[in-house]
Amino acid sequence: MKQNIITATLVVATLAVAATSCGIYKKYQTPENTPLTAEYVKARQNSVDSTALGNLLWEEVFTDPVLADLIDRALASSTTLANARLNIDIAQAQLRGAKLAYLPSVTLAPTGSGSSVAGSSLSWGYQIPAVVSWEVDLFGKLLNSKRGAAVAVEQSEAYAQAVRSQLIATVANTYYSMAAVEAQLKVVRNTAKLWGESVQVMRDLKDAGKSGMTEAGVVQANANLQSVLAQIATLEDTRLNLDNAMSLLLETMPTHWEVSADATLDIPAPIMQGVPMSYLAMRPDVTAAERSLAAAYYTTASARAAFYPSLSISFTGGFTNQLGTLIKNPGEWFYNLAGTLTAPLFARGQNIARLQAAKAQQTQALNSFEHTLLSAASEVSNAMSAYNTAGQRAVIFETQSADLEKAVEYTNDLMIYANGTYLEVLTAQQSLLSAQLNQVSCRLARDQAIINLYQSLGGGR
Repeated sequence: MKQNIITATLVVATLAVAATSCGIYKKYQTPENTPLTAEYVKARQNSVDSTALGNLLWEEVFTDPVLADLIDRALASSTTLANARLNIDIAQAQLRGAKLAYLPSVTLAPTGSGSSVAGSSLSWGYQIPAVVSWEVDLFGKLLNSKRGAAVAVEQSEAYAQAVRSQLIATVANTYYSMAAVEAQLKVVRNTAKLWGESVQVMRDLKDAGKSGMTEAGVVQANANLQSVLAQIATLEDTRLNLDNAMSLLLETMPTHWEVSADATLDIPAPIMQGVPMSYLAMRPDVTAAERSLAAAYYTTASARAAFYPSLSISFTGGFTNQLGTLIKNPGEWFYNLAGTLTAPLFARGQNIARLQAAKAQQTQALNSFEHTLLSAASEVSNAMSAYNTAGQRAVIFETQSADLEKAVEYTNDLMIYANGTYLEVLTAQQSLLSAQLNQVSCRLARDQAIINLYQSLGGGR
């Protein structure tokens, strides 16, 4: 018997060494087999820059009190964010279950029966057994299950942060879009007033017999005025749609939201040369993708562990009056201790197929992780380019608008007091309106570029 124990011990030890060599017990580490992932690992090891734009609290970025109130309300009422947080609760419950798998299971199953032989009176027998079973985690099945559940919690937390970041950015983008529409409405309404006055001046000059002033010119000027009035209707419809979009973000019925036409985001974007990996590593979607890779790693390890034996120890004990075919009163205590070693020999290829599928899914997760990193870098680069371009265009449109305001004034004076034509006036007016609207659009593009850059750097804490 001693020889059998030694032999069994040697077998288990040999299997344990083999399991260790194939990585069943090894904790996940981010692979560094490509320059991209190696740079990511290095960036994760660096200290966090608390002053970086993506690491600022959203209250430090969006200081407009009206916008801050809208963001607060959206965070409190969003069902999407609430569901993302519930995913964390689900993952945490599964993690608790995985941890409790190390403990023995206990079941109690009392039974009773009555029997009669040759018409004799019933003899009642009973059994009150308690069964305790415990699986010894020799080859990491429970360990990898627990580790996989732990990274699932981290993944759900990162996903919830990504949802929160997107919600904050969407509210901010909608808010400044409403402000831009209000500014454009202000410009167009003021233009309609001025053009209406210009039409009346042309009509008066025609009636007074001003040289070169014809009915055709008056009609053309009035047609241009109608096109401006049509723009007002279009902008008002856009404003209504933005109101409805904001109402949906705040989970409320359609409401008109008061926004100042002068609202703008006064925060300078950081000047970056390239896209630092340390910023990308802080993004919640990148973290979620990396945690998904970790989960796939532990799924592969669990699939490998299925090839090794499992050891279960069970104890059954209780009180009974059924002793074989006899019924004895009072009853007596009984107990039984057993150990079972189950080794897979042939499972119709299921273990092999499970391992092959797990390896393929792990490769997929690695590819998705690398693509997420590249996509994140592209988003940051695009946001920086949009911010820089908007800044350059803003200077151009500001200068253009100032020049065209003078051009409108000069052409009006020439038409009234000299030999200027109505075509020069109309051309100058249309150019000024276009430049003023472009100036507002450029301001919105700059604001949205900062918002998108903040989100693309992992902001929204």
